[in-house]
Parts: sequence; C-alpha cells; structure tokens
Amino acid sequence: MKTTAGDCVRVAWLGVMLLGLAGCTSTGMAPVDERSPAHRAARAEGTRPVTPQIVPSTNGLHTVARGDTLYAIAFANGLDYREIAIWNQLESPDRILVGQVLRLTPPAGEVEIKPLDDEPAPSARPLVEPPLLREPQAQLLAYSEANWAQVSGAHPVKAAASSAVSPAPAASAPAAPAETKPSVTTSATSASVDSWLWPVDGTLIGRFGAAGGKGIDITGSRNTPVRAVASGKVVYSGSGLRGYGRLLIVKHAGEFLSAYAHNETILVKEGDMVTAGQKIALMGDSDADRVKLHFEIRRYGKPLDPLTYLPERS
Repeated sequence: MKTTAGDCVRVAWLGVMLLGLAGCTSTGMAPVDERSPAHRAARAEGTRPVTPQIVPSTNGLHTVARGDTLYAIAFANGLDYREIAIWNQLESPDRILVGQVLRLTPPAGEVEIKPLDDEPAPSARPLVEPPLLREPQAQLLAYSEANWAQVSGAHPVKAAASSAVSPAPAASAPAAPAETKPSVTTSATSASVDSWLWPVDGTLIGRFGAAGGKGIDITGSRNTPVRAVASGKVVYSGSGLRGYGRLLIVKHAGEFLSAYAHNETILVKEGDMVTAGQKIALMGDSDADRVKLHFEIRRYGKPLDPLTYLPERS
C-alpha cells in the first residue's frame, strides 16, 4: 500500500500523543505535605508543637529545651520564678535560651525569697522619751553686794548666803503607757486580688491534698468553657509539663499564678492579657482519664488550696 505524506503526519502526531500519555503515568514522586499529625494538630489549635516534657529536677539543674518558659520550669519544681531568675542572674524572666543550664538551688549565702505573710508580726516597744528638764535656767536675785559678788565671781560664794536658791529636785519622767502588740490577721483572699471567680461550671470531684493533689479537680462536659479566675497575663501555654496535658498558666497581681490543665483546646497564647471571666480554653481530657479541669493556685511557687480563694457555691 502506498503511503502518502498525510499518513506520515498523522503517524508523527500519534507518536507525540503516546509519549505524553507515558509521561502522565510516570512513577515519579509528586510533592506532598510531610508534616506530622502532631504538628498539624498543634497548628490547628494555635498552640506550640509537643516539646520535651518538664519533670522535677533531681540534681538541682535544668537544661532549657525549646518551648520551655521560666514560669513552667518553676511550676514543675515548686519554686518561685523570681528565685530562679536571681540565682541565674537573668535580666528578664521572659528571656531564657535553648540549651541554657539553669540552677534550681540558691548559691551559698543567697537569701531565700519569702512572702511577707510568712514573716512574724513586728513587736511594738514603748517609746523612751528623755526626762523633762524642770530646773530653772536662770535665777532672779535682788541687787546687793553679796549677790553681785556671787554672780561676778569676785568673792567665793558663801554657803550660808540667804539669797541662794536651792534647785528643785528633778521630777521623774512619767511612765509611758504599756502598748499592746498589734494583731495582724492575714486573709487568704485579700492579697492583691480583689475577687476570684470559679474557672468552670461542673462538679467538684477532687480536693486539695486529696484526689486533687496540688489543686482541685472539676468534671464536666467536653468543650465546656474554661474562664480566667482573675485578670492577669498568660505566661505559659502548651503541653510540656508531664501529667497536665494542655496547660495554661496565668500570672496575677501579688505573685499569684493560676493553672488550668487537661484542656481540649487552648484559646489564648503566651503574652496575652486576660480579664476575669474571659474564656481562655475548652475543657477536655488531655493526659487525663476523663474530661475534667485540674485547677491550681500558687503563690511564690507554693500550691495553695483554691477553695480558700474561690467564692462559696450553693
């Protein structure tokens, strides 16, 4: 059969099309998103990726890992963040470096920071006043040669001079009234925070020192709003403390910290200023056996019973 020029053109185009199809079915790798599920979940929640967890130190030192904050390190070790800053000569508690080794014990001779509430009340002492001077500063004498000689020193003063006036005996100073020692009463709810709010609506299932450990446990429904108990600044937001799950720590006036653990979702970030009653998280069961909020109040690094601060509920 005779082949025409048109047939050659058609064959050439058919070859080009076959090569194109072969390229589409190539086994070469296409670009895909290689981010880990944990990274994507953390990004979706607006929190930092999971970091090495902070555990209480056994040797008095802590090596700063990515995601650590001084507040979280102090929280995990039951210390005041200001103490760690002083012991390590930090210019700011908000600036620590990855790989930096922090000491968690005071240097020799370092004075420990203690709250004023723990100091004994000063004892009152009576004010010692000097005795009143009751002797006359001058004497009025009648003019006579004998008196003139006495005051001018011209002649020795005669012991029996009739014009000599005996000074009145000094009166003893009146005794100061005894002062009673002032009584100093310390109210747990009066230190720098005017009022506290409950962080969440739910049922109390764990008390301080018992099932709640260093705080209290409140159970409720998943995604129940968690609210700030007082105005303050978010100083930690993440999951770097073992046993707390997704954790928020808020710093309040008077060196108080409030902590909210096991959240499903965190709604604020470090550095945010929050107001009392503001929604900051949603209740969940991260690193917990059930949906609940573990709530703590600390001052100078020491856990306190939250029920002493929170208002009574009917």
